Amino acid sequence: MTQSNEKNMATYIHLSTLSQYIVPFGNYIFPIIIWSSKKDESKFIDENGKNAINFQLSIFLYTMISLLIAVPLFIYSIFNNTSITNIHDGGEFIIDNLSAGNISGIVILAILTVLLFCFLKIIEFILIIYASVKASNGEAYRYPMTINFIK
Repeated sequence: MTQSNEKNMATYIHLSTLSQYIVPFGNYIFPIIIWSSKKDESKFIDENGKNAINFQLSIFLYTMISLLIAVPLFIYSIFNNTSITNIHDGGEFIIDNLSAGNISGIVILAILTVLLFCFLKIIEFILIIYASVKASNGEAYRYPMTINFIK
């Protein structure tokens, strides 16, 4: 395999993670397919493939951690100052004391969670493009704050 072919394959590995916007779980499937088919042929492709997959797994972990924090806080803020007073014959709940103050806390939490998720996705997109450019120049790029799941 030529040096330019190695650069192209490494670039494709990084860019294939952007398929997540078209194909569900494409950011895991396509880089793993490309990396596993070419990892034995080149150390450069192997290193870039591991970095891209580890970054995607790290982003997934960070997203799950933020959800594990946000969802219980969201549920707690909804039911913090509310009381369920009556259950009607139809099984309907009447929730009292749901004031504007409670709703504003819920809205702030929801906005912060959405902003955090958007920030994470924007940073992910920028870093993928940056890593692709580095790979096309023949440099191995190590994503910041990446956990090495695959060594």
